[in-house]
Amino acid sequence: MVPGARVVAVCDIEPLMAEQLAVRFGIPRQYSCFAAMLDAEKPDVLHITTPPEAHLALTRQAVSAGCHVFLEKPVALHHAEVQAIVEAANASGKKLAVNYWPQFEVQALELRRLYQEGVLGDPVHIESFLGYNLAGDYGRAIKQDTNHWVRHMPGQLFQNVLDHVLNKIAPFLEDDEPSIDAYAYKENTGLAEPDVGDILDELRVVIRGCRTSAYATFTSHARPVGHTLRVYGTRNTAHVDYNARTLVLEPMQGFPSALGRLFPPFSVSRNYLKQGLRNVGRFSHSHFHYFDGLRNLLNEFYHCIETDSPSPTSCREILFVSSIMERIFNQVYAETQV
Repeated sequence: MVPGARVVAVCDIEPLMAEQLAVRFGIPRQYSCFAAMLDAEKPDVLHITTPPEAHLALTRQAVSAGCHVFLEKPVALHHAEVQAIVEAANASGKKLAVNYWPQFEVQALELRRLYQEGVLGDPVHIESFLGYNLAGDYGRAIKQDTNHWVRHMPGQLFQNVLDHVLNKIAPFLEDDEPSIDAYAYKENTGLAEPDVGDILDELRVVIRGCRTSAYATFTSHARPVGHTLRVYGTRNTAHVDYNARTLVLEPMQGFPSALGRLFPPFSVSRNYLKQGLRNVGRFSHSHFHYFDGLRNLLNEFYHCIETDSPSPTSCREILFVSSIMERIFNQVYAETQV
């Protein structure tokens, strides 16, 4: 729970869903009419968690009613709609944030600090990697339901997850319009997993700016399922593992010849041991929740509202991710869009 905030109502076009959610979490009131809820409750903040095709209309209604908006990703189906969402929030003077929660995990916040303090130097190259398990409950739902809303998005499966790959690159790439080369395909591994039909499930993207390059990788078949970021800087290289919740700097070779190759493994082991002990300490103090990043993000969002400071997810980042996503989809789905 965010300090100082109260959930006063929930809304869903299906009344039964709204009622179930309200009962489950002890929410005082439920609505099936969005306008009626805005008029009756006059909320300060609205969390929009619908499929993305409704985000623009709901955001416009919300900011017109005086609400700050927290949006689930993907922000919208098309980049033009994302631009309209940002413009609506800015024109109304309301705060807008998007649920980029892994960026607010402790190790991601530490990476941001190291970068701002110059520890990494200037970024030279970034590698953002995200694995996905289509054999899980959500993956099975997408595969088995041909009318699933994910299947009807321009970027299909990629559009539902690619935000979490690209938003990690955004802070380190100054260019808002870098060159993009994207390659997508459906992997046939021969594994005994339900078929995904015609859904592309592997994506590789090469991004090149004026001074910095990046690789963005999405895979449904690599095991174990990974979620990592590596930032190569002119002073240091940092590696973040979001699943293991670790951040380590690559060791420098400080000795010549064979000795220089003898000590780095011990240095790496020591760094991971420190990270493990830190995580144990956070766990023992009840600060090691699965969605700890979401809690941090929400706290920062509500704090920015109270202090009238910048949103934790900047408009530049939101627009950058949306623009790159649309350019990727225009490349990999070019044949289907003709």
